[in-house]
Amino acid sequence: MPKDKIAQLLKSPQPANSLSKVLGQSERVKDIVEECADDLSSVNAGLKSELLDGETSPGVENALEKSEAVEGKVQNASEQLSLVNMALKEELQKRTILQERLAAEIQQGEKARHASLHDPLTGLPNRALFNDRLEHGLAHAKRNGISLVVMFVDLDDFKSINDTHGHDVGDIVLKTIAGRIKQASRDEDTVCRHGGDEFLYILVEIKNERDMTTIAEKIIATTSAPCDIPIRDVNIRLVIHPSIGIAMFPADGTTADSLVANADKAMYEAKRNKSGFSLFSRL
Repeated sequence: MPKDKIAQLLKSPQPANSLSKVLGQSERVKDIVEECADDLSSVNAGLKSELLDGETSPGVENALEKSEAVEGKVQNASEQLSLVNMALKEELQKRTILQERLAAEIQQGEKARHASLHDPLTGLPNRALFNDRLEHGLAHAKRNGISLVVMFVDLDDFKSINDTHGHDVGDIVLKTIAGRIKQASRDEDTVCRHGGDEFLYILVEIKNERDMTTIAEKIIATTSAPCDIPIRDVNIRLVIHPSIGIAMFPADGTTADSLVANADKAMYEAKRNKSGFSLFSRL
């Protein structure tokens, strides 16, 4: 839809629903005018009949002429109202179509924006949205002198699942684990899929080390619960163990890149030690 039409619709003082009310009112007025025209016609016909049956006076004839003139004006008004109502109906149809197109384009735009910022498999924010929220989180943390934590989550031996059971099963596992990590997170935090079997997690306003290790332990516990996955006529049970690296602002980095890189390093340490999670500050 051309931008000028969208702008015209948005600036319109009479949206389609209001215009529909106006049209309804105008049609009711037209009905009243038509009734008046019919009543005047009946009155004038009666007057003419009485004048034909008796003597006529100039006053009565003058009154009849005026009444007939009013009848003509009323009929003309009824015809004009019919034209106005037809124009209103056409305008209402045009505006309704424009509004439907605008709503469809807005919806399509929202879908495209959501798709550009979210992982298609898990529905989690993607790296682009993660970076944006991390930058905003860092700016907020710097202004207010508070901490912020980045966790790097990797699923141990995930490749063997794809190799043994196929990528369809691997995708089911990833969606299941993504949902569990999201469930274990707080409302104010952000979990994203970094790619493959890796996830990134921003924790805002963390007060102390114990708070972040408690959340890491919660993620490990919920992620490690068995996944029962149907394959054809049987169910297979898979147990996924995560390794988590943790980096805190400002002690472990003051930029988005440094925090992610250091959380990644800590994750590999946790993977090597099979410790579940590792803090960059302890390396």
